[in-house]
Amino acid sequence: MKVKIKVGDLVKVKAGKDNTKTGKVIKLLKNSGRVAVEGLNIRTKHVKKTQERAGEIVRFEATMDISNVMVVCPHCKKETRVGYKKLENGKKQRVCKKCNESLDQEKNDKK
Repeated sequence: MKVKIKVGDLVKVKAGKDNTKTGKVIKLLKNSGRVAVEGLNIRTKHVKKTQERAGEIVRFEATMDISNVMVVCPHCKKETRVGYKKLENGKKQRVCKKCNESLDQEKNDKK
């Protein structure tokens, strides 16, 4: 499965109970095509007590299908589809389909 979303991307949820909310991708499961978004799709799990630790209620971000989210362009601040363009050095770069700017530019600036 070809995945156009990466960990650290800002995404907007397009379907489900968290519709229209935005967040950062914290986990990506490429084989099953699912993503976990920071602060969204919160689930509660009750953990039974054992001899080593007390019982507790754990809240966590559950994964959602990758088709339910869209990448938000850091330049034009709109949700967009992802395109690719080849650079001079032969590598592919993800680009915004609306403003044609790089989606990977922020990560390149940090290096």
